[in-house]
Amino acid sequence: MAPKGKLIIIGGAINTGSFTETQFGLPQNMNFFERGILKRITTESVKGTSSRFEIITTASLVPEKVGEEYIKAFAQLDVHDVGVLNIVNREQANDLLNCKRVKAADVLVFTGGDQLRLSSIFGGTAIHEILLDKYENEKVVIAGTSAGAAASSKNMIYQGNSKDALLKGEVKITAGLGFIDGVIVDTHFVQRGRIGRLLYATASSPGILGIGLGEDTGLYISNGNTMEAIGSGMVILVDGRSMSDTNLTDVEMGQPVSIKNMVVHVMCDGDIYDLTAHQLTIHHPKVIPTP
Repeated sequence: MAPKGKLIIIGGAINTGSFTETQFGLPQNMNFFERGILKRITTESVKGTSSRFEIITTASLVPEKVGEEYIKAFAQLDVHDVGVLNIVNREQANDLLNCKRVKAADVLVFTGGDQLRLSSIFGGTAIHEILLDKYENEKVVIAGTSAGAAASSKNMIYQGNSKDALLKGEVKITAGLGFIDGVIVDTHFVQRGRIGRLLYATASSPGILGIGLGEDTGLYISNGNTMEAIGSGMVILVDGRSMSDTNLTDVEMGQPVSIKNMVVHVMCDGDIYDLTAHQLTIHHPKVIPTP
């Protein structure tokens, strides 16, 4: 049965790291706010601007600053019922009051930072179970940017140098939060040249669709299988189902990996990808002729 919840994953923004956030200025650095991704989160929520929002800053090293900026950003969209949950350990992820807040939320937003913090702090906790149940059975919106996006899938990239990504053993993968299966997500994708990370991850599990989210760009996922590109940049899809050969299992650790016949798609704003049919539909906007 298709999940009732909606998932919005965002590739991050300029000057925001995928593992640590040393700088964070939402209005200045997050063009996706101006481009409408945060507005899309609001309009897709069950009660619109009256929805209860919880910003989960667990991944961030500057949670107070991040929380404040999201509160300001959503206030500009006339959303004022916004709380910040800075859960820093597994005890807090099982706390009854925190669980109650997650249960009551209509929208939950995971901020950027370190995705390994999200998986290690939330994995298997009471809040994790509540989140999975809400996504399956309620009209909740779960959004994540940068680390929050990377952790949204069942499998998660948490480490790997972009330059050496196609050397065996360089890319590290672990379990994510598991809102969506059959995909693996990488962020800051175009700007940081992470195509090698996604090629390696997909070659090691060819049945998984690799998703590379550019900055200021996201995917709106409904019914668990319909992905719409939103924002100003690009989404790169790497489909390994037609891969015909690789030497991944033959070479030594640290040696280059060969891959034959990998399929790559590029999505932009308005394009739709069906995860069930594995079909991309490109949006062709009407060009208004200049007078």
